[in-house]
Amino acid sequence: MENPFFEEWRTPFGAPPLDRVKPEHFAPAYDRALAEHKAEIAAIAAAPASFDGTIVGLEKSGRLLARVDAVFFALSSAHTNDALQAIEVEMAPRSAAHWNSLYLNADLFARIDTLYQQRASLHLDPESLRVLERYHLDFVRQGAMLKGQARTRLDEIGQRLASLATQFSQNVLGDEQDYVRPVREDQMEGAPDFLREAAAATAKERGLDAPFAVTLSRSSVEPFLQFSANRELREQLFKAWVARGDNDNDRNNRAVIAEILKLRAEKAHLLGYKSFADYKLADSMAGTPAQARALLEKVWAPARRRASEERDDLSALIAEEGGNFKLAPWDWRYYAEKLRARRYDFDEAELKPYFELNRMIEAAFYTAGKLFGLSFIERRDIPVYHPDVRVWEVRRGDEAIGLFYGDYFARPEKQGGAWMSSLRDQERLTGNVLPLITNTCNFVKSEPALLSFDDARTLFHEFGHALHGLLSQVKYLRLSGTNVARDFVELPSQLYEHWLEERQVLERFARHYQTDAPLPKQLLEKLLAARNFNQGFATVEFLASAFVDMDFHALEQPEAIDAKALEAATLARIGMPEEIATRHAAPHFGHVFAGDGYSAGYYSYMWAEVLDADGFGAFKSDPFDPLAAGRLYEHIYSAGGSRDYAQAYRAFRGRDPEVKALLEDRGLETA
Repeated sequence: MENPFFEEWRTPFGAPPLDRVKPEHFAPAYDRALAEHKAEIAAIAAAPASFDGTIVGLEKSGRLLARVDAVFFALSSAHTNDALQAIEVEMAPRSAAHWNSLYLNADLFARIDTLYQQRASLHLDPESLRVLERYHLDFVRQGAMLKGQARTRLDEIGQRLASLATQFSQNVLGDEQDYVRPVREDQMEGAPDFLREAAAATAKERGLDAPFAVTLSRSSVEPFLQFSANRELREQLFKAWVARGDNDNDRNNRAVIAEILKLRAEKAHLLGYKSFADYKLADSMAGTPAQARALLEKVWAPARRRASEERDDLSALIAEEGGNFKLAPWDWRYYAEKLRARRYDFDEAELKPYFELNRMIEAAFYTAGKLFGLSFIERRDIPVYHPDVRVWEVRRGDEAIGLFYGDYFARPEKQGGAWMSSLRDQERLTGNVLPLITNTCNFVKSEPALLSFDDARTLFHEFGHALHGLLSQVKYLRLSGTNVARDFVELPSQLYEHWLEERQVLERFARHYQTDAPLPKQLLEKLLAARNFNQGFATVEFLASAFVDMDFHALEQPEAIDAKALEAATLARIGMPEEIATRHAAPHFGHVFAGDGYSAGYYSYMWAEVLDADGFGAFKSDPFDPLAAGRLYEHIYSAGGSRDYAQAYRAFRGRDPEVKALLEDRGLETA
């Protein structure tokens, strides 16, 4: 059988032939890739310690495995099926065992440690010194200094955690795939045209004998919660949405969470930390759970006060309309939209015709052009895995710097949420290797595709991540693009969101999809005036999830864990308003449990927001200030992980960040 992974990819940019990859290609590809990497590591571990032989050798190893992994992640996350899910279940522990064997290879670590101890006399350039230090730290944090039974147990834990993460994400996806709510015409009261069109498209796509339908994709369910006058329907949709991963079926994630937390705590103990949170944050800008909590608590008090004021205002509106019920979580978005329309004389339905998807993609590209000199040329000769996926060649001046893939629409076979990933990372060790970067979103597919302002912000956010990968200019893969601390990685993405609200961007690209008329100045003024409306709610729902994450992972001896009770205890401790739900309930909190990327790290969005709110101050006099943009490119977007993160921020901004900017940006400083 021909296998694309065993061929030289003669596609433009050496892009993976995604249209030719089939599920049956992965088993032999993984067999060969793992065997090749194992042999490469054995050779490195047997050779004398040297920077070129050991560190450069590690950098050059595993290239076939990286190829296979990147393509598999793209398909299993955005275009999955039963065959791919079965491979995922099989490969998760096998891959974990492979990487554990690398980090626990005593001969290999001995060589890295020898170089690390001699680093002052090796006369390395700053980036080479940095990559040596990062490799040494990686190995130590993965147990390289453990002995005997502790090493064996750490390996077992790693494999089991990989299996549990796969189970968690597949459980959530299963609940999302199974749920589609048919909606009758008489249940569409209050729905604006864009919502009716999107719901009709969903019903048609799912083959339903109903005029409308809604799924549990955030971009599908949230508009119903925002506009539907049918309170019973809002309650049903909300309860189904928050119950993903927590239903009375074989996909309930409560037991999965309990085992994950217990194993993570055991891993932390083996590595010498009192909790998993202590372990995770030791290699972060925050440094300790106490530092992360201090930030969350500083923002929580004014956010909760503001949310309480918002609750009272919404309750008063319900009473004014004669509603004989108490404000509930499934009412908040609906009455907040009504109140916003009253206070600022506009609603989301007025905005949507001006935020058409293609225009917003153009807006993101335009901003990148103004800041960094980028241009984007759509390519239709690059293989893709689904017809929805679009590809652009990215150029800086006259030079091609990579490819950008955009996969924007929700599909049943696609995980919920939005993310950036890469099919290949930038590096210069083996030549000028250009990055292949993907943005995946879950917007409702309709014609035209009209976005909410939050959807447009999501597009800018993920494109900020994409630029972090596309603009990377480093030598080593280990330091490339988004290979940075978790509480730094959100800075480029969250900072980029600010440009969506800039007048010259909105005036140029927020144009009516039918008439091409620009967003009326009066409506633009209302949009900008209302930017902090409902900010107490938004901040509280995020912070609550961050507190739950931190409390879960601060457990030192997590025995007989009841995840539901633990979550409830955290919410009671912080005084969570009962009218607001956490942004992510634990059973579908994929950031934290579908892998450990954001485990004990969900706070990092808020940490990075301190940086981005403060950092955007560099552009207050001119949103496209070329000097500030030059520093931003040099020290943040192109530098990857090649330098200390706090030093990188200071080099860009000229000083350390201040929390005051975040409170001002969210309109909470006077709360």
